[in-house]
Amino acid sequence: FHMPARLALTTAAFGAGYGIFPICWIILPVIFLHDLTVKTGTFVTLQESLANITDDSRLQLLLIAFALGAFFEGTSGFGTPVAVCGSILISLGFRPLQAAYLTLLANTAPVAFGALGIPTVSLHAVTGLDLLPLSRTIAVILLPFCLLVPFWLIWAYAGFRAMLEVWPAILVASATYAVAQLLMATYSGPTLAAIVAATSTIVALVAFLRLWKPKRVLNAKGEDVSSETRRRFEHSGAKIFKAWMPWLVLSAVVFAWGIPQFSRWMDSKTTIKFTVAGLHNVVERV
Repeated sequence: FHMPARLALTTAAFGAGYGIFPICWIILPVIFLHDLTVKTGTFVTLQESLANITDDSRLQLLLIAFALGAFFEGTSGFGTPVAVCGSILISLGFRPLQAAYLTLLANTAPVAFGALGIPTVSLHAVTGLDLLPLSRTIAVILLPFCLLVPFWLIWAYAGFRAMLEVWPAILVASATYAVAQLLMATYSGPTLAAIVAATSTIVALVAFLRLWKPKRVLNAKGEDVSSETRRRFEHSGAKIFKAWMPWLVLSAVVFAWGIPQFSRWMDSKTTIKFTVAGLHNVVERV
Protein backbone atom coordinates (compact mmCIF):
# COMPACT_ATOMS: atom_id res chain seq x y z
CA PHE A 1 0.00 0.00 0.00
CA HIS A 2 3.02 2.29 -0.58
CA MET A 3 3.51 2.85 3.14
CA PRO A 4 6.86 4.51 3.93
CA ALA A 5 9.38 2.11 5.48
CA ARG A 6 9.69 4.19 8.68
CA LEU A 7 5.95 4.12 9.31
CA ALA A 8 5.72 0.42 8.51
CA LEU A 9 8.46 -0.40 11.02
CA THR A 10 7.01 1.98 13.62
CA THR A 11 3.53 0.50 13.39
CA ALA A 12 4.98 -3.03 13.51
CA ALA A 13 6.82 -2.14 16.73
CA PHE A 14 3.68 -0.55 18.15
CA GLY A 15 1.62 -3.63 17.28
CA ALA A 16 4.20 -5.93 18.87
CA GLY A 17 4.17 -3.83 22.03
CA TYR A 18 0.37 -3.85 22.08
CA GLY A 19 0.48 -7.64 22.02
CA ILE A 20 3.45 -8.24 24.33
CA PHE A 21 2.54 -5.80 27.11
CA PRO A 22 -0.66 -7.62 28.22
CA ILE A 23 1.27 -10.91 28.27
CA CYS A 24 3.99 -9.46 30.50
CA TRP A 25 1.49 -7.57 32.66
CA ILE A 26 -0.90 -10.48 33.24
CA ILE A 27 0.74 -13.87 32.77
CA LEU A 28 4.09 -13.28 34.48
CA PRO A 29 2.54 -12.32 37.85
CA VAL A 30 0.24 -15.37 37.73
CA ILE A 31 3.14 -17.71 36.93
CA PHE A 32 5.09 -16.04 39.77
CA LEU A 33 2.13 -16.67 42.09
CA HIS A 34 2.03 -20.31 41.01
CA ASP A 35 5.79 -20.75 41.56
CA LEU A 36 5.48 -19.07 44.95
CA THR A 37 2.81 -21.54 46.09
CA VAL A 38 4.94 -24.43 44.81
CA LYS A 39 8.00 -23.23 46.76
CA THR A 40 6.01 -22.74 49.96
CA GLY A 41 4.34 -26.14 49.64
CA THR A 42 0.78 -24.85 49.62
CA PHE A 43 0.27 -25.95 46.01
CA VAL A 44 0.51 -29.59 47.13
CA THR A 45 -2.32 -28.98 49.60
CA LEU A 46 -4.36 -27.42 46.80
CA GLN A 47 -3.75 -30.46 44.60
CA GLU A 48 -4.73 -32.86 47.36
CA SER A 49 -7.85 -30.88 48.24
CA LEU A 50 -8.95 -31.24 44.62
CA ALA A 51 -8.16 -34.96 44.67
CA ASN A 52 -10.35 -35.36 47.76
CA ILE A 53 -13.41 -34.19 45.83
CA THR A 54 -13.45 -37.24 43.53
CA ASP A 55 -11.28 -40.27 42.74
CA ASP A 56 -12.60 -40.63 39.22
CA SER A 57 -10.16 -39.34 36.61
CA ARG A 58 -12.97 -38.25 34.27
CA LEU A 59 -14.47 -36.02 36.92
CA GLN A 60 -11.03 -34.77 37.97
CA LEU A 61 -10.43 -33.82 34.34
CA LEU A 62 -13.77 -32.04 34.19
CA LEU A 63 -13.12 -30.14 37.41
CA ILE A 64 -9.46 -29.26 36.83
CA ALA A 65 -8.91 -29.05 33.06
CA PHE A 66 -12.30 -27.52 32.19
CA ALA A 67 -13.57 -25.57 35.20
CA LEU A 68 -10.33 -24.57 36.95
CA GLY A 69 -8.59 -24.17 33.59
CA ALA A 70 -11.33 -21.75 32.50
CA PHE A 71 -10.73 -19.75 35.67
CA PHE A 72 -7.01 -19.40 34.91
CA GLU A 73 -7.83 -18.57 31.30
CA GLY A 74 -10.18 -15.84 32.46
CA THR A 75 -7.74 -14.33 34.94
CA SER A 76 -4.51 -14.59 32.95
CA GLY A 77 -4.82 -16.59 29.72
CA PHE A 78 -1.78 -16.99 27.44
CA GLY A 79 -1.10 -20.64 28.33
CA THR A 80 -1.47 -20.35 32.09
CA PRO A 81 -4.17 -23.07 32.24
CA VAL A 82 -1.78 -25.58 30.70
CA ALA A 83 1.06 -24.61 33.04
CA VAL A 84 -0.98 -24.75 36.24
CA CYS A 85 -3.74 -27.27 35.55
CA GLY A 86 -1.40 -29.50 33.57
CA SER A 87 0.90 -29.82 36.57
CA ILE A 88 -2.07 -30.70 38.82
CA LEU A 89 -3.21 -33.42 36.42
CA ILE A 90 0.32 -34.85 36.21
CA SER A 91 0.43 -35.07 40.01
CA LEU A 92 -2.81 -37.08 39.85
CA GLY A 93 -1.28 -39.64 37.50
CA PHE A 94 -1.98 -38.27 34.03
CA ARG A 95 0.86 -38.53 31.51
CA PRO A 96 2.55 -35.15 30.83
CA LEU A 97 1.68 -34.94 27.13
CA GLN A 98 -1.82 -36.22 27.85
CA ALA A 99 -2.33 -33.60 30.56
CA ALA A 100 -1.18 -30.86 28.19
CA TYR A 101 -3.39 -31.73 25.22
CA LEU A 102 -6.46 -32.42 27.34
CA THR A 103 -6.06 -29.07 29.09
CA LEU A 104 -5.69 -27.36 25.72
CA LEU A 105 -8.80 -29.13 24.48
CA ALA A 106 -10.77 -28.01 27.53
CA ASN A 107 -9.45 -24.48 27.04
CA THR A 108 -11.44 -24.12 23.80
CA ALA A 109 -14.51 -22.79 25.60
CA PRO A 110 -13.23 -19.76 27.58
CA VAL A 111 -10.46 -18.44 25.33
CA ALA A 112 -12.50 -15.66 23.65
CA PHE A 113 -12.94 -14.04 27.08
CA GLY A 114 -9.49 -14.99 28.37
CA ALA A 115 -7.13 -12.68 30.23
CA LEU A 116 -9.89 -10.31 31.40
CA GLY A 117 -11.48 -10.39 27.96
CA ILE A 118 -8.42 -9.13 26.07
CA PRO A 119 -9.31 -10.90 22.76
CA THR A 120 -12.75 -9.28 22.74
CA VAL A 121 -11.48 -5.92 23.97
CA SER A 122 -8.78 -5.95 21.27
CA LEU A 123 -11.37 -6.75 18.62
CA HIS A 124 -13.45 -3.84 19.89
CA ALA A 125 -10.41 -1.54 19.68
CA VAL A 126 -9.58 -2.60 16.12
CA THR A 127 -13.09 -2.61 14.67
CA GLY A 128 -14.67 0.20 16.67
CA LEU A 129 -17.76 -1.96 17.34
CA ASP A 130 -19.62 -1.36 20.59
CA LEU A 131 -18.11 -3.58 23.27
CA LEU A 132 -21.27 -4.87 24.97
CA PRO A 133 -23.12 -5.97 21.79
CA LEU A 134 -19.88 -7.48 20.50
CA SER A 135 -19.39 -9.40 23.75
CA ARG A 136 -23.00 -10.62 23.66
CA THR A 137 -22.68 -11.81 20.04
CA ILE A 138 -19.49 -13.74 20.80
CA ALA A 139 -21.15 -15.41 23.81
CA VAL A 140 -24.12 -16.47 21.69
CA ILE A 141 -21.80 -17.94 19.06
CA LEU A 142 -19.87 -19.79 21.77
CA LEU A 143 -22.95 -21.15 23.56
CA PRO A 144 -23.17 -24.50 21.70
CA PHE A 145 -19.42 -25.01 21.94
CA CYS A 146 -19.44 -24.41 25.70
CA LEU A 147 -22.10 -27.11 25.96
CA LEU A 148 -20.22 -29.56 23.73
CA VAL A 149 -16.59 -29.13 24.79
CA PRO A 150 -16.88 -30.93 28.18
CA PHE A 151 -18.54 -33.92 26.49
CA TRP A 152 -15.87 -33.89 23.78
CA LEU A 153 -13.13 -33.64 26.42
CA ILE A 154 -14.22 -36.77 28.32
CA TRP A 155 -14.97 -38.65 25.08
CA ALA A 156 -11.45 -37.91 23.78
CA TYR A 157 -9.94 -39.05 27.07
CA ALA A 158 -11.93 -42.15 28.04
CA GLY A 159 -14.12 -43.08 25.08
CA PHE A 160 -17.82 -42.72 24.32
CA ARG A 161 -19.16 -45.36 26.74
CA ALA A 162 -17.06 -44.05 29.63
CA MET A 163 -18.31 -40.55 28.84
CA LEU A 164 -21.94 -41.69 29.04
CA GLU A 165 -21.29 -43.04 32.55
CA VAL A 166 -20.64 -39.51 33.85
CA TRP A 167 -22.97 -37.53 31.58
CA PRO A 168 -24.95 -35.95 34.47
CA ALA A 169 -21.81 -34.30 35.88
CA ILE A 170 -20.73 -33.20 32.40
CA LEU A 171 -24.15 -31.66 31.77
CA VAL A 172 -24.04 -29.76 35.08
CA ALA A 173 -20.59 -28.36 34.23
CA SER A 174 -21.34 -27.48 30.61
CA ALA A 175 -24.76 -25.94 31.24
CA THR A 176 -23.58 -23.91 34.22
CA TYR A 177 -20.59 -22.57 32.30
CA ALA A 178 -22.52 -21.78 29.12
CA VAL A 179 -25.39 -19.97 30.86
CA ALA A 180 -23.15 -18.02 33.27
CA GLN A 181 -20.83 -16.89 30.48
CA LEU A 182 -23.75 -15.81 28.30
CA LEU A 183 -25.35 -13.80 31.11
CA MET A 184 -22.10 -12.08 32.14
CA ALA A 185 -21.11 -11.27 28.55
CA THR A 186 -24.59 -9.91 27.82
CA TYR A 187 -25.06 -7.72 30.88
CA SER A 188 -21.53 -6.98 32.11
CA GLY A 189 -19.20 -7.31 29.14
CA PRO A 190 -16.16 -9.49 28.41
CA THR A 191 -13.89 -8.86 31.40
CA LEU A 192 -15.58 -11.15 33.93
CA ALA A 193 -17.42 -13.53 31.59
CA ALA A 194 -14.99 -16.46 31.79
CA ILE A 195 -14.08 -15.87 35.44
CA VAL A 196 -17.64 -15.84 36.78
CA ALA A 197 -18.61 -18.76 34.51
CA ALA A 198 -15.63 -20.82 35.71
CA THR A 199 -16.24 -20.02 39.38
CA SER A 200 -19.92 -20.89 39.05
CA THR A 201 -19.01 -24.17 37.35
CA ILE A 202 -16.54 -25.14 40.10
CA VAL A 203 -19.13 -24.45 42.83
CA ALA A 204 -21.92 -26.26 40.97
CA LEU A 205 -19.75 -29.27 40.14
CA VAL A 206 -18.36 -29.66 43.67
CA ALA A 207 -21.88 -29.43 45.12
CA PHE A 208 -23.21 -31.95 42.59
CA LEU A 209 -20.41 -34.44 43.27
CA ARG A 210 -21.36 -34.45 46.95
CA LEU A 211 -24.76 -35.83 45.94
CA TRP A 212 -23.90 -37.99 42.90
CA LYS A 213 -21.20 -40.59 42.27
CA PRO A 214 -20.45 -42.62 39.12
CA LYS A 215 -21.01 -46.37 39.21
CA ARG A 216 -17.43 -47.00 38.15
CA VAL A 217 -14.29 -45.17 39.26
CA LEU A 218 -11.46 -44.90 36.73
CA ASN A 219 -7.91 -43.90 37.59
CA ALA A 220 -5.70 -41.73 35.37
CA LYS A 221 -4.69 -44.81 33.34
CA GLY A 222 -8.33 -45.57 32.58
CA GLU A 223 -8.39 -48.62 34.86
CA ASP A 224 -11.46 -49.53 36.92
CA VAL A 225 -10.51 -49.05 40.58
CA SER A 226 -14.01 -49.09 42.06
CA SER A 227 -13.15 -51.89 44.48
CA GLU A 228 -10.00 -50.25 45.80
CA THR A 229 -9.93 -48.27 49.04
CA ARG A 230 -10.13 -44.57 48.45
CA ARG A 231 -7.08 -42.59 49.42
CA ARG A 232 -7.91 -39.55 51.52
CA PHE A 233 -5.64 -36.60 52.22
CA GLU A 234 -6.22 -35.25 55.71
CA HIS A 235 -5.95 -31.48 55.91
CA SER A 236 -7.57 -29.04 58.29
CA GLY A 237 -9.94 -26.44 56.95
CA ALA A 238 -7.46 -23.70 57.87
CA LYS A 239 -4.68 -25.37 55.87
CA ILE A 240 -6.88 -25.80 52.81
CA PHE A 241 -8.03 -22.18 53.08
CA LYS A 242 -4.40 -21.05 53.27
CA ALA A 243 -3.58 -23.06 50.14
CA TRP A 244 -6.43 -21.42 48.23
CA MET A 245 -5.84 -17.94 49.68
CA PRO A 246 -3.52 -16.61 46.91
CA TRP A 247 -6.05 -17.59 44.25
CA LEU A 248 -8.94 -16.17 46.27
CA VAL A 249 -7.10 -12.86 46.55
CA LEU A 250 -6.39 -12.98 42.81
CA SER A 251 -10.09 -13.64 42.17
CA ALA A 252 -11.17 -10.71 44.36
CA VAL A 253 -8.77 -8.26 42.71
CA VAL A 254 -9.63 -9.41 39.20
CA PHE A 255 -13.35 -9.30 39.97
CA ALA A 256 -13.03 -5.73 41.23
CA TRP A 257 -11.14 -4.71 38.11
CA GLY A 258 -13.79 -6.39 35.95
CA ILE A 259 -16.55 -4.15 37.34
CA PRO A 260 -17.01 -1.53 34.57
CA GLN A 261 -17.51 1.41 36.95
CA PHE A 262 -14.31 0.59 38.86
CA SER A 263 -12.19 0.00 35.77
CA ARG A 264 -13.43 3.22 34.14
CA TRP A 265 -12.54 5.14 37.30
CA MET A 266 -9.06 3.58 37.32
CA ASP A 267 -8.62 4.24 33.61
CA SER A 268 -9.48 7.90 34.12
CA LYS A 269 -6.62 8.13 36.65
CA THR A 270 -3.94 6.14 34.88
CA THR A 271 -4.59 5.77 31.15
CA ILE A 272 -1.76 6.85 28.84
CA LYS A 273 -2.63 7.20 25.15
CA PHE A 274 -0.05 6.21 22.52
CA THR A 275 -0.23 7.39 18.94
CA VAL A 276 1.96 6.76 15.88
CA ALA A 277 3.14 10.02 14.36
CA GLY A 278 2.21 10.21 10.69
CA LEU A 279 -0.61 7.68 10.99
CA HIS A 280 -2.86 9.04 13.73
CA ASN A 281 -6.23 9.98 12.20
CA VAL A 282 -4.82 9.27 8.74
CA VAL A 283 -5.68 5.58 8.21
CA GLU A 284 -9.21 5.15 6.84
CA ARG A 285 -11.45 2.09 6.99
CA VAL A 286 -13.29 1.41 3.74
